Amino acid sequence: MATVVAGAAVSLDGFVQDAHGSIEALYADFEELGRSAYLRALQERTGAVLMGRRTYDMAPDPDGYADGYEFQVPIFVVTHTPPPVAPKRNDRLWVTFVTDGVASAVRQACAAAGDLDVTFIGGADLFHQLWAAGLVDELAVEVMPVLLGDGVRLFDGDAPAALEKVSVEEVGVRTALRYRVVRPSTNPQGTQE
Repeated sequence: MATVVAGAAVSLDGFVQDAHGSIEALYADFEELGRSAYLRALQERTGAVLMGRRTYDMAPDPDGYADGYEFQVPIFVVTHTPPPVAPKRNDRLWVTFVTDGVASAVRQACAAAGDLDVTFIGGADLFHQLWAAGLVDELAVEVMPVLLGDGVRLFDGDAPAALEKVSVEEVGVRTALRYRVVRPSTNPQGTQE
């Protein structure tokens, strides 16, 4: 069964983009990250990618996903309106535009991923939707050594949760944190323990 891993690169003060909407400071190490053993391991564990439409649209050319995106796996894009023309695909990567909500997108991505992870690549809005629906199994937060001071926060009014540390890894200047979401167990009477 697939594990849904969601999170983002954040500044030390918890922002996923600055007050002007830029993510540049959070990916100043993009080339180094792209060559890291950390990313290679993440790629090997990923069976499908889940993203929002704004993140999908950040690519200058949608056909570039099939030509060279770092995750060569099926991509599920949550959107209200799919583009009129489907992007290029290859035998490992194709894009599915999901218009009936995050739960449907997660179901489809999990089916495609099999026993591998569904890796969330996206912004705070979709993350909050996933979190509110209880669809996140593990949090993956990469902390960059920068203070943005203002902008969009990853965690902002989200429901509380208990977490269990899975790993802490130094990846160049960033610190990659991974936590399992601890869900209350239910006894045979259907009440939480």
